[in-house]
Amino acid sequence: MKNTIKILFFAVAILSSAFTMAQSTVTGTVLEPENNMPLPGVNILEAGTSNGISTDFDGNFSIVTQSTDTKIIISYVGYLSQEFTITGNKDLGQIKLTPSEFGLQEVNIIASVAVDRKTPVAVSTIRASEISLKLGTQEFPEILKSTPGVYATKSGGGYGDGRINLRGFDSENVAVMINGVPVNDMENGRVYWSNWAGLGDVTSSMQVQRGLGASKVAVPSVGGTINIISKTTDVETGGNVYTTLGNDGFEKYGLTYSTGLMDNGFAATISAAKTDGDGYVDGTEFNAVSYFINLSKEINDKHKISFTAFGAKQRHGQRQSSHSIDTYRASERGIKYNSDWGYKNGQVTHSEDNFYHKPQISLNHYWDISEKTSLSTAAYVSFGSGGGGGTGGDGSKFSFDNADYRIGNLGTINFDKIVAENQAAGVNGSESFLRASRNDHKWYGVLTTLKTDLSDNIVLLSGLDYRNYKGIHFTEVTDLLGGQYALDDSDVNNPNNQAQVGDKIFYDNDGKVNWIGAFTQAEYSKDKLSAFVSLSASNTGYKRIDRFQYLDSDPLRETDVYNFFGYGAKGGANYNIDENHNVFANLGYFEKAPYFNAVFASNNNVDINDNAENQKITSFELGYGFRGEKLSANINLYHTTWKDRTEVARFQLQDGSNAFANILGVNALHKGIEVDVRYKATDNLTLTGMASIGDWRWQNNIEGVEIRDEANELVDTVDIIIEDLHVGDAAQTTLALGGNYKLTPKTTFTLDYNYFANLYAQFDPSDRGEVGPDAWEVPAYGIFDTAIRHSFSFGSFDATLTGRINNIFDTEYIADAQDGSEQGSIGDADYIAPSSARAANVYYGFGRTFSVGMKLNF
Repeated sequence: MKNTIKILFFAVAILSSAFTMAQSTVTGTVLEPENNMPLPGVNILEAGTSNGISTDFDGNFSIVTQSTDTKIIISYVGYLSQEFTITGNKDLGQIKLTPSEFGLQEVNIIASVAVDRKTPVAVSTIRASEISLKLGTQEFPEILKSTPGVYATKSGGGYGDGRINLRGFDSENVAVMINGVPVNDMENGRVYWSNWAGLGDVTSSMQVQRGLGASKVAVPSVGGTINIISKTTDVETGGNVYTTLGNDGFEKYGLTYSTGLMDNGFAATISAAKTDGDGYVDGTEFNAVSYFINLSKEINDKHKISFTAFGAKQRHGQRQSSHSIDTYRASERGIKYNSDWGYKNGQVTHSEDNFYHKPQISLNHYWDISEKTSLSTAAYVSFGSGGGGGTGGDGSKFSFDNADYRIGNLGTINFDKIVAENQAAGVNGSESFLRASRNDHKWYGVLTTLKTDLSDNIVLLSGLDYRNYKGIHFTEVTDLLGGQYALDDSDVNNPNNQAQVGDKIFYDNDGKVNWIGAFTQAEYSKDKLSAFVSLSASNTGYKRIDRFQYLDSDPLRETDVYNFFGYGAKGGANYNIDENHNVFANLGYFEKAPYFNAVFASNNNVDINDNAENQKITSFELGYGFRGEKLSANINLYHTTWKDRTEVARFQLQDGSNAFANILGVNALHKGIEVDVRYKATDNLTLTGMASIGDWRWQNNIEGVEIRDEANELVDTVDIIIEDLHVGDAAQTTLALGGNYKLTPKTTFTLDYNYFANLYAQFDPSDRGEVGPDAWEVPAYGIFDTAIRHSFSFGSFDATLTGRINNIFDTEYIADAQDGSEQGSIGDADYIAPSSARAANVYYGFGRTFSVGMKLNF
């Protein structure tokens, strides 16, 4: 028996030794090719096995193989995979991955992509794989909700109607750039995400640069910059087909194909998708067709050109009307209630909807003038067509509380009754009808950047930014609802207009914006220190043409050009204390032109607000970063002062005429602290966390605000009482916790928790004419989201299956609120106040939603 035991132990020892001898340890460090920065999260897999790990925050890895004679595959989204044959223990040293997209490096120059531990700004980067995992049926801005300083919601809940705030600033003051090209509206600075439906499918990476940001052009980045880098063209031949199905009839089908980089230097990538569904909120049906094309040609060693076109033609029902909490509770539809739709002859009909098509087309030229100098130029054009639907005539018939024109209590609009009444009116025309407010535009621009290496340590970048914009604004009749015409007297050239469907009513005018800017930036980098100094200047010219309020022969039909000069200066430095610790600081001041509607405050060509002031922004920030083997962390402190915020109040006098107030001296202070942490607990489990605590308040009261009538005569003076009130419309405290667990090398499970607090209802400062309470504070809320992704072989295809659930526990919460507490209206002058005292109106966030998608790669 003893001999048997000895033999067994001996056999086990031999087998254990043989198994140990059959293993190998392979180590290495994976780096980005452009700047030698480490790449965390790169997949390291032993071929033919499920044995795999990922790189740590310094790009390092160490894998024990199951065989001494094997292959190691290194892969990462956006880069070409590399394969290494292994025989025994081996240190692969530094491994530089090659981008899988042709021309991506040149796009990054124009787009001012920030580099970790080098560019001294607070930045978060979301790559394509994370976007595809998080998007599902969410709005594109919502995938950023776990990013410090970000508050993103679906707003009314219509397709593409989402919004985003960054450090308390709305989209008017957050620069959104696609491949370095600004897309904020030239007249009002807003971003309409419905114009970019499908963008998530073709985004290579997205950076949120908080605060001053890394952009060199003079853009309205008070809160920060959202920098979206689209796909270029794939180096390798291939493509994919994909589909996503989700709640409430969500369906999405798409395909992508790339020719790969051919021997003649040509490459092409095309992508298209169709999306439709019923919408989570009642009456928000949608359909969209999105497309993307990129053609690139490497002419020779010095010249490369790239043509890109993308866009989405979409239409969706909207929920424009927010309501009191009591209204939602009284409705049978609960948080899905929407008062802005109904049925006409059995067909869904919207009193509020949106339709738009905005192709973005650019031609980029990259010229390597010498080893030290290069020139990158992007010429672009955008033609926008579409607008938002609404009502005309007797609007009371569409009101949610008008039971005479509702089917049931708080039900849908009874369009059939309105049609019957219009038909009975006969030659008197439609008493109520539907119209669309159109906002077409033509936008041309050129952005060019010259990059020169002055020495081994100093790089100089200079460039020009030219934009020419024409916004075409008019209202047209879309449905007479059974009537013979819609009577309108707004056009002095046709005062008795019996308008038919397609005819213009109410207004018809153009807003022209001409922009010319220049910028220069010097960058220094040596050893542990990197720094930059940047200067920019721009001139914004506004002009208005009105075809309704003035006769064709009237010289007032077209205004002069009103110019506003803006400039900015910013600088910063990053110091890498050692391999683990770095600190940075930045400081900047810039002035930007007031918006178009602040200059033409009365919507005519006579009452020009030539006293409109530039907005003045001062910002500084301190940051600390830690990069360890398992832990990565960032801490940022920011302080942003916003002075002379564009604020124009419009009023209607008792005699029916208009008046306005140019309110100067509206100042706000946004300050706070942001922390984000990433911890690699094991080779398979990564934990993330974020805390963002802000204190955003209006700084001062304004006394003696002048209200002037259409003849520019003084009507009255009033005070605005806003000192120390909280800035509303975004949660000032946000927290996030997340886990990413690799069940197998090909299966990933994620769980995220987001918490939002100190969210104050939005209000217009000009409404606060007397001392009153702070804006209503929305109850804090938290939601859980989860997703799972599995890769597998499907015949000859590599396939990926992704499932996602948002708001797992179906938490009920309020995401948006418009304050209506009894604060009192501005002053006691003899005019109608812009809003009356009422309870806060809200939008509830979505309940539980889900999606499942599959992609086949070929």
